[in-house]
Amino acid sequence: MNRKLKYYELVWIKHDLPAGLTVFLVALPLCLGISLASGAPLYSGLMSGIIGGLFVSVLSGSQLGVSGPAAGLTTLVSASILSLGNFQTFLLAVIIAGLFQLLLGILKMGLIANYFPSAVIKGMLASIGIILISKQIPIAIGYDKPDFWTNGFLNLFSNNDVFGNFISLNKHISRATIIISLLSIAILISYSQSWTKKIRLIPAPLLVVILGIVATYIFQYYDALNSLKPTQLVKIPENIFGNIVFPNFNLFLSNSQIWKDGILIGLLASLETLLCVEAVDKLDKRNRITPVNRELIAQGIGNMLCGFLGAIPMTAVVVRGAANVEAGARTKLASFTHGLFLLLAVLFIPILLNKIPYASLSAILIITGFNLAKPRLFRSMWLLGWKQFFPFIITIIFILATDLLIGVLIGLLIALYFIIQNNFQADYKVIQSKQHETEVYYIKLHDNVTFLNKVKFRTVLDKIPEYSILTIDGNHCKFIDHDILEVISEYGVKAHYKHIELRLLGINLVPHATLH
Repeated sequence: MNRKLKYYELVWIKHDLPAGLTVFLVALPLCLGISLASGAPLYSGLMSGIIGGLFVSVLSGSQLGVSGPAAGLTTLVSASILSLGNFQTFLLAVIIAGLFQLLLGILKMGLIANYFPSAVIKGMLASIGIILISKQIPIAIGYDKPDFWTNGFLNLFSNNDVFGNFISLNKHISRATIIISLLSIAILISYSQSWTKKIRLIPAPLLVVILGIVATYIFQYYDALNSLKPTQLVKIPENIFGNIVFPNFNLFLSNSQIWKDGILIGLLASLETLLCVEAVDKLDKRNRITPVNRELIAQGIGNMLCGFLGAIPMTAVVVRGAANVEAGARTKLASFTHGLFLLLAVLFIPILLNKIPYASLSAILIITGFNLAKPRLFRSMWLLGWKQFFPFIITIIFILATDLLIGVLIGLLIALYFIIQNNFQADYKVIQSKQHETEVYYIKLHDNVTFLNKVKFRTVLDKIPEYSILTIDGNHCKFIDHDILEVISEYGVKAHYKHIELRLLGINLVPHATLH
């Protein structure tokens, strides 16, 4: 037992401690940025990261996964807070989301992600990326009035005085903020290039935050006219635990919207977690496989804690999981360590955190959104063909035009249409030939012929011309739906009157009495 403890102690000191520190440096700005994008209190993102590190990592079966607030949930969280009226009510939806995930895990529904077409999932993530970018642009330019897109941007082209409109817009943006945003984006883009691998000393998000803090001081002391306003800096209460908002349980059964939002958040969080788990498992050099049902249970308990303790919902996150692997993590102690560092930062250096400009966080989120909706993704989906691209683009359009749930459901319906259409074409094959002057048709039924083929199959039979020979071969078919057998049985009468010689191989006709 002592040897085992000593082994884990050595592994933690040599591998998991430095990996946990690296993930903490990546996660800190992301926790703040995702809170900002969600329209939630800034501390709620940090609290979500702390719970993900200290609790979910212990309950999870994943050795390398890292949980915390996710960019993929920002749109839904923001819309839910607005529709429910306040953050206290929203926290009830987070508890319901966690309970929903817990039930999915207990019922062993961890394979649920496999039943969502990849085109729809990619469309959903791409639309979230587009929304994320659009919400961060006003913050990145320091726009100080509400409704940038409906007023500030559209007003540029509202009359003939376009030049005057740009001058007016210039009065409501901040040059310092724009400079910090552009420099931050340049750093994040350069870090994604292979030529910078050898000179990367610290994680890109941390470097962006340090740059933002330094630039804020430079503008404050050397260019006071353009220095950042207090509203353009992070504001975390010094006594964070004294300012936590708790859920209002009196509203639990009074508003059905809470349950609707909770189940939707739980479903989306589960999908994102399961996709992340699959991605991180592929990066594990030891080929360890995460038990997906246990992961859902861990995430469910974690999100219930988030709801109770005033945090935004969490998922397993690819960015942090990948950073954990690259930093050399060996066990789940790395994720636990990152959560511990987040807690210590909140307790002991809130003053330093409050020096971070929102522009730095918005730059991180703009690049995160771009990575979700890269032009290369659109091109690759187009090259896969219309049956993949159409559900993908329809999902994006309807999410942007309506909301996440409606967009995903419409995307699913389009994807299902193509799946059914493929089944129509795949379950039988028609071969046409000629013997002397007689038309000969051979229909070979494949493995499974279901009721989905009924309309198309009946249409094919009706097109067989008079005085021809038709063979329907079911010898290699494992299953023929009763509906198809009915169609063939009914067709026997039509074939007689059309002088068609009908030959059936391996097909048992349905007795005439069962047809009525």
